[in-house]
Amino acid sequence: MLVLNKRWLQVLATFLLVIPASAQRHSISGLVTDAETGESLIGANIHAVSFETGTVSNAYGFYSVTLPEADSTTLVFSYIGYDPQVKKVYLTNDIRLDVSLQPAAGLLDEVTVTADASAEANVRSIRMSVVDVPIQYVERLPAILGEADVLKVIQLLPGVQAGNEGTTGYHVRGGANDQNLVLMDEAIVYNPNHLFGLVSTFNSRALNNVELVKGGFPAQYGGRLSSVLKVSMREGNRRQFDGRAGIGLVSSHMTLEGPILQDKLSYMVSGRRSYLDVVMRPFQKDRLYYLYDLNGKVNYQPSPNDHFYLSGFQGRDVAEYTDASGLGYGIRFGNSTGTFRWNHIFGSKLFSNFTLVANEYFIRVNTIQGQFYSQNYSGIKDLSAKASLEYYPAPRHHVRIGGVATRHRFRSTGTGGQLPTGQVLGHLETNSIPEKTSDEFALYVQDDWNSSERIGLSAGVRLAGFDAPDVSYSALEPRLSVRIGITPESSLKASYTVMNQFVHLVPSTTASLPTDIWTPASKTARPQKSAQYALGLFRNLRKGEYEASVEGYYKEMNHQVLFREGTHLLAYDEIDSQLTFGRGWSYGAEFFLKRRRGRLNGWISYTLSWTRQRFADLNRGEAFPFRYDRRHNLALVGTYDLSERWSLSGNLVLLSGSPYTLPVGRVYGSQGGELYQGLFYDYDKVNNYRMANYHRLDLAATRKIKTRWFKEGELVLSTYNTYSRRNPYFVYLALDDKTQEPVGRQISLLPIVPSISYNVRF
Repeated sequence: MLVLNKRWLQVLATFLLVIPASAQRHSISGLVTDAETGESLIGANIHAVSFETGTVSNAYGFYSVTLPEADSTTLVFSYIGYDPQVKKVYLTNDIRLDVSLQPAAGLLDEVTVTADASAEANVRSIRMSVVDVPIQYVERLPAILGEADVLKVIQLLPGVQAGNEGTTGYHVRGGANDQNLVLMDEAIVYNPNHLFGLVSTFNSRALNNVELVKGGFPAQYGGRLSSVLKVSMREGNRRQFDGRAGIGLVSSHMTLEGPILQDKLSYMVSGRRSYLDVVMRPFQKDRLYYLYDLNGKVNYQPSPNDHFYLSGFQGRDVAEYTDASGLGYGIRFGNSTGTFRWNHIFGSKLFSNFTLVANEYFIRVNTIQGQFYSQNYSGIKDLSAKASLEYYPAPRHHVRIGGVATRHRFRSTGTGGQLPTGQVLGHLETNSIPEKTSDEFALYVQDDWNSSERIGLSAGVRLAGFDAPDVSYSALEPRLSVRIGITPESSLKASYTVMNQFVHLVPSTTASLPTDIWTPASKTARPQKSAQYALGLFRNLRKGEYEASVEGYYKEMNHQVLFREGTHLLAYDEIDSQLTFGRGWSYGAEFFLKRRRGRLNGWISYTLSWTRQRFADLNRGEAFPFRYDRRHNLALVGTYDLSERWSLSGNLVLLSGSPYTLPVGRVYGSQGGELYQGLFYDYDKVNNYRMANYHRLDLAATRKIKTRWFKEGELVLSTYNTYSRRNPYFVYLALDDKTQEPVGRQISLLPIVPSISYNVRF
């Protein structure tokens, strides 16, 4: 008993000693914003010079740093593309300090001016496998048909494999399309594509920030195995009216923003629409295609401690085709999201966020050939509620706790048959389709602590659950990241994450078309699960002018989903019986070198990777390469400022060929018949051949134009696939006219695609 009492006295003495020490510490907190627009600056650096410590602003521009009491200290606020700002404060009590940073003057400075504190985040941050994508890169790099595209830039990063030629599909560290969590203002976007994947659904003029997480996932993220793409919309200019517009070869866009109540209430609305249907209507009345998307946001700050956001998005694609033979099809698909958020600052160390989200995705496909028809529909609607608290007990200590609950509603059906003569194909009533409902929920806690200049630890856990009428699942997902400083310019990082996925995207074709089916976990289709290990070396060179990293990873994926061999899906209510389940694994190394300052800046990325899958019911149970297993992936990206008016940009990509399946022989049916003239092919293994290597050069030139009617104007000239490389889109089987032997023939989709666009700001 005496020993126990002594131990309690020791604990009490320690506690009493800590209290006075804690009382001598004060917090500086506030918001970091753009001085011209009032937009929150995400990831701005705050550096306390005297104490050699600091922090970064969160996803809403809030920061908090706690320091020992002092007569005065100097804080440096910095952000890429903005002039750094120095503040001298007196630490005698807690301070609220809101800072507005001024954008660096001119496009040249916007790219070249970068604070050293920003470069240090590459080495000093605990997080790894995370890439911030500056919007100026998205808008300046070449793109198909002149459409600035977030997902095209994502494909140029290490660890990311592009999908089919020209498309915006992407695969991260051996994962499938459905294993990427895509969020726009915290709402899930299930299909982030337009134009059958050639253009993404994100209008870059409406965006504020883009971040890709490939590994070392914080506990607030879950529900997908491979990556998180976090996209934030612009908040709307709170100081003055601002407008942007542009016209290109296939679409036009316009963005308007401005204050309703000065510095308190603002709006942003942005729209984009293609006009191929209008241009081609006089010439091709049997074909129709158009796309559009709308973004809107209202931002209200009634007090320094409260901030409300209301944002929405809608995107649609419509395609119709008929010909003289009686073949016709119609495709409609799209996403809709709505988000309401409330930020509240409880004090200098406590920040909260509460969110309500509604989102929807649907795809409707009608096909008719002669008197035969098919109608297919698949849709998913979500309602979600989220809450999180962020606590900053010390300058290098950040704790986050929160929870999320989502109600999923799935509707899918398919029908087909023969139409009576003279009857017109009717409309498929979606409200009569049986609905599957399920609930997904999670609670999490995350603790990030840089205990010293050399050691940093991020530990978290996420309790995830899924509930449907006939089955329930729960899982514990640990998250751990460690940073060890080697020198002030280099560090070693490691991470371990477990993720679970309760909804599946079952591909009904091998092409990147929006005809896939989302389906929830069930007794048969169990949740997918992954465990990822990563190790990386990070280093800054020449005082932060260059940042470099090398990361190695290994990822295991269980309960992967594919259709069985020979499946022809005729109805959607028995999908589970047509599925087969297996496992996959991926490993590789990623190399990244980025130049942050100077007239010429950009990056080089190279990925060496292997991805395999094994299914008991496929390929005789033997392992086979994943559809997008590419051994080598090299990307060179650069922008160069010739002058204040002219700038150049370009990217060169080189990829190994992706696997595909070809037969190893052929046999003739004994009864002959009309189908393939009695010829049947013998398929030995899955993905037993590889397409030709892929390489492409894209170039762009931008000229700033001064006009009397607009604040700014720019003319953009670009070429996609500049030397018109015939890259493989897919391979089909045909008989050689001379030898009558089966041969694989390559189809190429996009030759050189020149484009021109004109953008203005008013």
